[in-house]
Amino acid sequence: MEVSFLGAVREVTGSMHMIDTGHDRILLDCGLFQGRRREVWEKNTTMAIDPATITNVVLSHAHIDHSGRIPLLVKENFNGHIISTRGTQDICGYLLPDSAHIQESDADYLNYKNARSALVTPGKKGVADDLSNRKAQEVKKLLKSGRNKLNRAAIAEIAERHSLTQVEPLYREADARLSLGYFSGVPYRTPITIGKDMTCTFYEAGHILGSAISIIHYGKGKDRRTVCYTGDLGRFDRPILKNPCLDFNEEDRDIDLLIMESTYGDRVHETTQELDLSMAREINLAIERKGSVVIPAFALGRTQEILYVIHELYERGAVPRIPVYVDSPLASGLTKVFGEHPELYDRETHETFLQNGLNPFCFQGVNFVSSVDESMELMRKKESCIVISASGMCEAGRILHHLRYRIHNPVNTILIVGFMAENTLGRRILDLGRAFRKDGRKGEAPVVRILGKEYPLKANVVPLNGFSAHADKEEMMRFLKGCNLKVKKIALVHGEEHASLKLAETLGHEGFKVLVPEAGQTLKI
Repeated sequence: MEVSFLGAVREVTGSMHMIDTGHDRILLDCGLFQGRRREVWEKNTTMAIDPATITNVVLSHAHIDHSGRIPLLVKENFNGHIISTRGTQDICGYLLPDSAHIQESDADYLNYKNARSALVTPGKKGVADDLSNRKAQEVKKLLKSGRNKLNRAAIAEIAERHSLTQVEPLYREADARLSLGYFSGVPYRTPITIGKDMTCTFYEAGHILGSAISIIHYGKGKDRRTVCYTGDLGRFDRPILKNPCLDFNEEDRDIDLLIMESTYGDRVHETTQELDLSMAREINLAIERKGSVVIPAFALGRTQEILYVIHELYERGAVPRIPVYVDSPLASGLTKVFGEHPELYDRETHETFLQNGLNPFCFQGVNFVSSVDESMELMRKKESCIVISASGMCEAGRILHHLRYRIHNPVNTILIVGFMAENTLGRRILDLGRAFRKDGRKGEAPVVRILGKEYPLKANVVPLNGFSAHADKEEMMRFLKGCNLKVKKIALVHGEEHASLKLAETLGHEGFKVLVPEAGQTLKI
């Protein structure tokens, strides 16, 4: 049996690994690379293996950096099953079509901007500022059908006439919906056959709803080999979800290779109490400045946890009850998924909310924004509010428009509540904002580019690492030392190189045999 490391190796996005037994090829995740459009396009569209030769996919959880290339896989003649927990299957029913919609919308917007520039300044691109308002309005009327809807046909015709390169989405919503028919949902702790003499059993990972640690057996008797893949390992003693599993069935405990994430292998998160205090402080400061708080967040998991914390702060009177807007088309659907899987909640959530007939994520002052028109109206809102919007790394979606309207104003705050991968807009905002703050916010503000236009980063950028759904260094050690697995070797993935290497050093001192594979490396078991 061979294991190849094909994505999220010495980096964070694009999770994909392969187990090859000679009879079967099993993919562990099939995630989207995220970062600069030009740099990730080739990575996302070029598969390291022919999809037609893959037997099945084992999907650890629904986040797009783990599931987002599944529609591409299906487009390229994959004919197997996508095996996941039932929670992950249900969530992908919303996330994959939404991923396609976001990609289509962003491509449409960029094509609109190119067509507009070609019309208003023939022979030049991106120089529309000196045009008369009348001319600009005429162009917008031609390229739009309604206030916020683009005229794709007109934009395509202008692109052809002016020899403009059209931006294409990676896949379309129809491709995403087609891929959903390939899913097979499996309960936790229930072995399922995934290949010849090959089974998979899922255990709770505690990362997001439906996330799983996968135990994969191949062979029989003395020749049996076992791989454990953590996917994204969650945190301990956090609200909503159960802790990562520590008690594995006896037949699943002997592990030849543990493939473990290392996102936060070089740091320790804030405690829950510190996190609550930090959140309250930043909300209060923004209100004092008569500004708003913008929170880029994954629509799944992170958004619900933020709502949970804000709900508690409001109930305690720790912050004024300003309006909270969840600007994501996924909100109502994902809330429904949460409601359909109360068996995955921890005891605290049951006792605090469910047993009292309360929804932990819905309370007075929360508004779920659905339509584009509502989102555009919210974008221009001047009163203090909290805006939670996707995508979590600021690479696409409605968050881009909220940022471009608020990022230049120092009264506003941008809360970074999760990991930002290298080369993403979220990472640039975090790094530039942190440096500007360290310099006392003096001199010229740094500049960020959003949807082709530059904006001064004058808003306050504040990271709150305690919201992360990833285990930190100490929690990963708690998992390894506290669980009843007997691990022969560990391969660290899903971490930037410095984090993976630092965790490998820490684990080596604790007596574990560890390697940090290179992209494309194959390990024989």
